[in-house]
Amino acid sequence: MAAAGQPKLIVAADAEALAQAAAERVMARIGANPGRIAICLTGGSSPKKLYQLLGGDSWRGKIPWDRVHWFIGDERFVAESDPLNNMAVARAAFLDRDAPSGHVHPIPTATENPDQGAAAYARELQAFYGSESLDPARPLFDLVLMGAGPDGHTASLFPGYPEIEEMQRWVVGVPKANVAPFVPRVSLTLPVLSSCREMLFEIAGHDKQPILTRLLNGETLPAVRARSNGETVWLVDQAALPEEIRGPR
Repeated sequence: MAAAGQPKLIVAADAEALAQAAAERVMARIGANPGRIAICLTGGSSPKKLYQLLGGDSWRGKIPWDRVHWFIGDERFVAESDPLNNMAVARAAFLDRDAPSGHVHPIPTATENPDQGAAAYARELQAFYGSESLDPARPLFDLVLMGAGPDGHTASLFPGYPEIEEMQRWVVGVPKANVAPFVPRVSLTLPVLSSCREMLFEIAGHDKQPILTRLLNGETLPAVRARSNGETVWLVDQAALPEEIRGPR
């Protein structure tokens, strides 16, 4: 599946402004679809402020919870009760309070191995979508949230690993992570992540400067290869920007 063109770069003043801008984009995508909505969440540290906003009193009342389904782009192969579990973080931050239980779709991690969890999640995604093959004219997701790791990985698609080249399967097991925590993972593949109306990266903090420099230079890292068939947005804060392009503070 061919992805669309260059990402749009949006710079926020700081991490709080970035989370606010991300929340506004989430709500814009929800508002653009009067029917059933599918949002693919992400793990890691990047979305925590966003999730806290969505769970706060100013935002939660604006979400049509009965129409939104929540998926996740990758998961660490740990128990749902483990603090490393990505969906558990999202559930605690905002989902468990308001989302109907049948509208929260975690990647199963109680299976014997990551490959079995991947196969089960692929079946769930295909049942939701209504087909085993993706149609570029009918995106699976309204919005896919993404982050970029220090090595340029996104979801659990690591540079140089075979899973980044998978174009047929919807979901794959990742037996070994390239960065901490060094636990097995389950990840959606690039074609499935691309099947969205918008892919929104959140990249914040001074420690992201080195990898953002590499991404902006166009290195063929997973976070560069991940593009929506619709709109791809890199939402970054001033602290993450390379010094040579950072604006006045």
